[in-house]
Amino acid sequence: MLLSINIHNYTLVESLEIEFNQGTTAITGETGAGKSLVLDALGMALGDRADTDTIRHGKDRAEITATFDLTGIENATNWLLKNDFETGATCLLRRIYTREGRSKGYINGQPSTMSQLQELGEMLTDIHSQHEHQSLLRKDTHRRLLDEYAGVQSLSTQVTAQFNLWQQAHLQLDALVARLDEVDAKKDLLSFQVNELQQIDVSVAHIEQLERDQSTLANAEQILQDSHNLLAICEQAEDLNLRDNMNRALSILANMSHKPEHLLASEELLKSSLIQLEEAVGEIKHHVDKFEADPHKLQMVEEELAAVFQFARKHRVSIDQLEAKNIALIDELNTLVSGNENITFLQQSLDELASNYEVLANKLSKKRSAAAIKMASEINQQIHMLAMEGAQLMIQLTPIQQGQYHANGLEKVEFLLTTNAGQPHKPLSKIASGGELSRVSLAIQVVAGGHSKISTLVFDEVDVGIGGSTADVVGRLLKALGERGQVISVTHQPQVAAHAHHHYLASKITKKGQTASVMVSLDPSQRVNELARMLGGATVTKQTLSHAAELLSLASS
Repeated sequence: MLLSINIHNYTLVESLEIEFNQGTTAITGETGAGKSLVLDALGMALGDRADTDTIRHGKDRAEITATFDLTGIENATNWLLKNDFETGATCLLRRIYTREGRSKGYINGQPSTMSQLQELGEMLTDIHSQHEHQSLLRKDTHRRLLDEYAGVQSLSTQVTAQFNLWQQAHLQLDALVARLDEVDAKKDLLSFQVNELQQIDVSVAHIEQLERDQSTLANAEQILQDSHNLLAICEQAEDLNLRDNMNRALSILANMSHKPEHLLASEELLKSSLIQLEEAVGEIKHHVDKFEADPHKLQMVEEELAAVFQFARKHRVSIDQLEAKNIALIDELNTLVSGNENITFLQQSLDELASNYEVLANKLSKKRSAAAIKMASEINQQIHMLAMEGAQLMIQLTPIQQGQYHANGLEKVEFLLTTNAGQPHKPLSKIASGGELSRVSLAIQVVAGGHSKISTLVFDEVDVGIGGSTADVVGRLLKALGERGQVISVTHQPQVAAHAHHHYLASKITKKGQTASVMVSLDPSQRVNELARMLGGATVTKQTLSHAAELLSLASS
């Protein structure tokens, strides 16, 4: 519900703050007094395109702030949370624009885009006018009104959610299929690379062993010569060998009758060394007996090492990274091989999602079809009460193309109107005049209002071209709507104004040579005077005052 609007330097307004209450509020005044100014300013706060000509003469900028009560408007609260705006019991929409063309928007004190103001504004108000604010000209409004009337908002949300899941899966499947040729080529290359690497052992341990073997075989003759020299030193030299000399040393120590402590220790160390020497000699003999130069094996080892280095250069890695490279290639190949399996799985998933969507969408379509007939009938009853006897509204449900899905269901919803019997139904934007459109809007809201989650309805000159009993009907309908929420109506008709719960008068004043538009709340006696003016014009007589008082009394009963 709109709580207040604060306007600064907008057209004829220097500074104006208006508070609104629940129920129906009528705004009246002479032509040019600024009755629609408040509604236009509200449109600015809700993200309408700024016109620098609307900035008050002599001022650099205009500023409008609209304050809303969010009680019971869950979708607006959820939107604020989703878009990271502060939330609370009230919501402030602020708009500032300058003569230089700069425009800024704020939601609860946080900067916002114009589109965000518009999106949130559509959840808070529904403006019905003869101009650009008319929401009824948009097909998405038609769908929303029908769904609210049918009570299928939850089902509609489920359809949208299921569509989003199906669409996501469909895009994934299309992407996979589009990559099939690329994937096949990649698979062939990877298969070749993996098979090539598997021809040899590229493990780090094996490569290290190859390098050791190559080094050993390449130096075989020198190794054998050095081994024989070792044996000679240890036990075969005639004049000098380790074994004989160690035995001589041990013999000397054994024959000593008085050995100091250090020599006893030396004796034990020599005995131990002799044992180790014997073991070393055995190992050397074993090596010499088994070891031989093998040019053929050396050639094989060097060829295998050459292949390893070639693969490393080919894959642009070091030889100790070949094993990891091979594992990575195998993993990538396995992933691609499973791609066909993924396609099959995704297709099955897509079929299941499509089936779920169709079940929900068909259920939604049936409920919409039944509600459309009933809703149109009720709207037409209201239209005929508003002096449009020849008019007929039809809610058309047009199926979308076979095999195609849409986030909003299997059909498009559009309100069509004919204003004269026998004439074809056409879109509202092409058939209705401003006054007729406002009355059709009123009729629709009377029917849909009890189901709508938008708490504030705005009607700008809904009574154009009517009078008398029809104006009284309009007033009664607006009053009924106001009893279910909040209605703000700019009107020229006293019958309409009389039925309002609250009444504001717009007028012009001149102060210090400057014209300004003001708006004041009327008490009961002031309302009588204003209704008398609306009934009788500039000259207010006792008769018109009496008539006005009677009109107000009858409307209040």
